[in-house]
Amino acid sequence: MPTLLDNAVNQFSRLPGIGRKTALRLVLHMLRQEQEDVDAFADALTVLRRDVKYCKVCYNISDEEVCPICSDSHRDDSTICVVENIQDVLAIEHTQQYNGLYHVLGGVISPMDGIGPSDIKINELVERVRHGNVKEIIFALASTMEGDTTNFYISRRLQEYPGVKLSVIARGISVGDELQYTDEVTLGRSILNRTPLAN
Repeated sequence: MPTLLDNAVNQFSRLPGIGRKTALRLVLHMLRQEQEDVDAFADALTVLRRDVKYCKVCYNISDEEVCPICSDSHRDDSTICVVENIQDVLAIEHTQQYNGLYHVLGGVISPMDGIGPSDIKINELVERVRHGNVKEIIFALASTMEGDTTNFYISRRLQEYPGVKLSVIARGISVGDELQYTDEVTLGRSILNRTPLAN
């Protein structure tokens, strides 16, 4: 393989989920594009890396110091949804079912990976509660040991604010799933978190 092609494949294959075969296909696709399209692609990545900001309120990615969600006066600033990463914000926003604000932790507590409470944005969340008019914190972390540990730790930190309601997103069976293929934990939580049958 020519050195220039190999170098480009090596760079693409560093992306998550991209193996060498896929990287080669992407590189060959780029070679078939017009020069100005390739330049625009490269410029977009360069500008993104250089100019991207993290919202000083919620730590979501933003073009400005405060992201569009936090600066939107139509959103409910008394409710904060705590998520692990930016992808979680995007996923929840795509549902169009939530109108509050977010707090991106940037990870979860994971002693096995050397990640403690001070390595993620927990103190910043506590400060938001202390200085804001927060009425509810919604935990939307993964239903893993690390996610549950993080939920528990944050809930302990927020005990001194009894006026703040703490809730966790419902965990249950996906629409269309059959019970026999559902794991025990999910099925158990679905039964515990049952809701009244609507007429």
